[in-house]
Amino acid sequence: MTIADALTPGAYSNFLGVWHTAHEFTLDFAVTQPATLENTPDGQVTRVPCQVVARIKVPPTVMFDFLRTVNENLTQWERNFGGVPDQ
Repeated sequence: MTIADALTPGAYSNFLGVWHTAHEFTLDFAVTQPATLENTPDGQVTRVPCQVVARIKVPPTVMFDFLRTVNENLTQWERNFGGVPDQ
């Protein structure tokens, strides 16, 4: 696999939105912006806007491989680092 120079640094993301059609999954990787409080007829709501930094579209067949690979890597990461500490 080769990576274009412009993509080598990667992009930071702390939010992921996922949606799909019959033919593809769309993964929107985003960075959250400062939260705001808004008054609505139902009460106060916290809104957290996000800026999408990458949108990736994949077919369902690739999505299954993606999930399997992420799961394997998370298992290995937990073995190496002990998992996510309680916050």
